[in-house]
Amino acid sequence: MIRVLVVDDQPTIRLGLRMILDHEPDIETVGEAGDGAAGVAAVLDSRPDVVVLDVRMPGVDGVEATRQLRADPRTASVRILVLTTFDDEDYLVGALRAGADAFLLKDSEPATLTETVRAVFRGENVLDPKITGSLVRRWRTLDAAAPDGEPREAPVDLSDRDRHVLSALARGRTNRQIGAELGLSESAVKAQVHGLLSRTGCVSRAQLVARAYEWGVTGDPR
Repeated sequence: MIRVLVVDDQPTIRLGLRMILDHEPDIETVGEAGDGAAGVAAVLDSRPDVVVLDVRMPGVDGVEATRQLRADPRTASVRILVLTTFDDEDYLVGALRAGADAFLLKDSEPATLTETVRAVFRGENVLDPKITGSLVRRWRTLDAAAPDGEPREAPVDLSDRDRHVLSALARGRTNRQIGAELGLSESAVKAQVHGLLSRTGCVSRAQLVARAYEWGVTGDPR
């Protein structure tokens, strides 16, 4: 069973999320919290595999909660799925930097939510393609673009395969889809992504997507 903690300041949202998740045979909610501070405490108490976390909450918001969870060795490995809306760009950038694993729109279909929880549990990083553009625009507005408006250079040498993988990630491709494009197994693509994470200093697949835009590696190489 995938153990999930739900953190949202709206009781009706929490109830709806729990109903969706508990309906699945391989997922169970092990608790809920109404703000980030209570959410961090609940993670320590219930030890979930995945936290479904609203990014915008009064008091300790989702960004700060993510930062606290990542900073504590007892909770650093928990997977964090951030729920957001189209107008949460600043929060998104903050959560991305803090180390969130996945980003999903609040109005996503129930099946999308449950599949994303499963993907995050498997160790995948998920960035909803619908919010990629707004996230990257805000990222570049804050500090990603070079002063002359040109893309920055990547901090490491990127092979043709690296560039293809980064481009595919920026286009919302899954590991399986990337493997089909490159003639690689899904596990080989996963290894390639992990290698890019290690070499570039990014903490998540979502950060790699933002960096791909920063480095100008976003077009279809074909």
